[in-house]
Amino acid sequence: MNSDNLRERLYDYIRIADEKKVKAIYTMLEDTITGELEWWNDKTILDEFQNRYEDWDSGKTRGYTMSEIYEEISRLKKKKNSK
Repeated sequence: MNSDNLRERLYDYIRIADEKKVKAIYTMLEDTITGELEWWNDKTILDEFQNRYEDWDSGKTRGYTMSEIYEEISRLKKKKNSK
């Protein structure tokens, strides 16, 4: 069974399951759910942010202004639409 079918079956089951079963399922998955939603507690992600900040701050990598980002998005959209 593929993951889309599994998601659908789980969703259907959770919608009709009694409160006790829903709480039990959540308790089993709570650490995973919370860990994925609370990225600020993930040391790997925080270390990556810190490294990128230090590279930017030292001039090792270039940063971009919001106007530069919007200009590039606009350019890419025009390029895509012209195909």
